[in-house]
Amino acid sequence: MPDLRRFADALDRAVKTLAAHDVPFGAIGGLAAVAWGRPKWDPASADIDLMVRPQDAEAAQAALVEEGFDAVSTTEEHWLRKAVRDGVGVDLIFRAAGDVYLDDEMIERVVERDFEGVAVPVVSAEDTVVMKALAFGEQTPTYWAEALSIIARHDLDWDYLLRRSRHGVHRVLSLLVYAQSQDLAVPAAAVRTLFAVAQEDHGPDEGGE
Repeated sequence: MPDLRRFADALDRAVKTLAAHDVPFGAIGGLAAVAWGRPKWDPASADIDLMVRPQDAEAAQAALVEEGFDAVSTTEEHWLRKAVRDGVGVDLIFRAAGDVYLDDEMIERVVERDFEGVAVPVVSAEDTVVMKALAFGEQTPTYWAEALSIIARHDLDWDYLLRRSRHGVHRVLSLLVYAQSQDLAVPAAAVRTLFAVAQEDHGPDEGGE
C-alpha cells in the first residue's frame, strides 16, 4: 500500500501529464470524497481515479506511459484503462456506474482542489454526490456516507444535481430522502421533483386505471 508522499508524487505527475496533453479529466472516487467531504486521505482508497472521455482513454494511458508509468492490463476495458508508478495505481475511468460519462457539462464544472500541495481538477460536488449514490453497494459501503457528508458540508446547485440525477433517479431520490431524515438541508422541492420523475418512469400500478 503506497504511503501518502508516494501517492501525492504519482498524483502530481499524472495530473501534469494529462494537462500537458490537453486531455480533459476530473478526479473522482476517493480523491473527490476528500476534496468535498471526507476529512482526510484514506490509505485503503489508494488508487488515483481520474475520469476521462471515452475517446481520450487510450491516449491518456499512452501519455502516462511516456512519463514513466507502466501500463496495466485489465479485463474491464469496456470502462477502464490502468497505469501504475511506484506502486500507485491510476485508474482512467471513462464509463462510471449508471452509464455516466465525462460530458461537456461535467467538464465545465470541474474545479481545482488542493491535495497535499497538488492542484487536482475534481468533478463537482454535485456530480460526486450523484456518482456515489449510483455506485453504492456491498463492495463500496462508504459511498453513501461520503455523499451525505458532501450534502452536509456544501451549498449545492440543486438544479444541476437534479439534471445529473437522470442517470439514476431512484438511487438519488433514496439518498436525498435519507439525508432529510438526518436533518440535512435538502430542499423539499428537490425531493418532490425526483419523486415525480420516478413515478413517471415506473408507470401506473398494475390494476390501476
